[in-house]
Amino acid sequence: MIKESGINKILIIKLKGIGDVVLSTIVLKNLKTDFPEAAIDFLTEPPSVPVLEGLPQINKILLFRKKEKLSGFKTILEVMKNRYDLIIDFYSNPRTALITLLSLAKYRAGFPYRGRKYAYNLFGPSERGVHHSADLHLEFLKSIQIYAQEKELLFPLSQESKKFAVDYFNHTFSPDDFVVAISPSGGWESKKCPPEVFSQIAEKLIWKFRAKILIIWGPEDYDEAVKIKDGIAENLISSVFLAPRTTVLQSAAIISLCSAMISNDSGPMHIASALKTPVLGLFGPTSPFMHGPYGSASGWVRHDQLDCIECNLLTCPINKKCFYDLPILKIIDKFELLIKEIIPK
Repeated sequence: MIKESGINKILIIKLKGIGDVVLSTIVLKNLKTDFPEAAIDFLTEPPSVPVLEGLPQINKILLFRKKEKLSGFKTILEVMKNRYDLIIDFYSNPRTALITLLSLAKYRAGFPYRGRKYAYNLFGPSERGVHHSADLHLEFLKSIQIYAQEKELLFPLSQESKKFAVDYFNHTFSPDDFVVAISPSGGWESKKCPPEVFSQIAEKLIWKFRAKILIIWGPEDYDEAVKIKDGIAENLISSVFLAPRTTVLQSAAIISLCSAMISNDSGPMHIASALKTPVLGLFGPTSPFMHGPYGSASGWVRHDQLDCIECNLLTCPINKKCFYDLPILKIIDKFELLIKEIIPK
């Protein structure tokens, strides 16, 4: 049992991608409920800094630079120096387990995975593949008897990023436009819906909803974004826009102003969920039950009839049948169910 009076400094550990870190923000309001006076620090990797640095619940961000020499040793020294009372290791890989063990923290919480259990004296759930990734964080808090009733994902939007997005929208769209964002991002190649399929989806959205299509992209997605636009029929191209080059926060602010979004399983999908932009996730190799968009303004679609669905392969050996064979009308029907309450009458 954790004694509240002895908790002055807390460290959360969550490495990996931006989407994973967004999902972990669900714990912050809960921790502040049980430990209102405690300073909460967060150990993550550099790409996720924009996800956290504007959140009022976060005191300080520590960086794990895995490509830097001696990064693990430097991190251990920094964590030891900060003398945390409670460390919650939501990542629980061999490196973060060692960091937690050597922290000298009184309470060290992590998942009881094989080869890592030695590092902790408090444990999250042992079962895998049972809870949605966001809910798993709440189940972890429950396991160590911490308040876990708040279910809100958090994402900070700076005033600069909001102004950037508003100026772009005012210049590009009319106030009554129904703007649907399309995001071709995806951490694995197998998770990326092919550009030509996205082009077909965009055309159907334009015909059925008179939508304006805004293609959101990051540095690794630019070629796919251009291919999506180039695949649109000439008579519809005036309704399709390629978003400008943006930072993570600027892109998020643009997503927040969109009427809805269609996305691969990716960081932008989880950002849309956190910003409460209605989002439909397209799924193939990964599980929407574990990793789908979170919250009431979200949905997902996949080709359940395929034997290979949810294969978890990083690359597809059969030419992405989960996307090419997924009926476009099924996607549009799911999208209509998702946004039926927000389409102008």
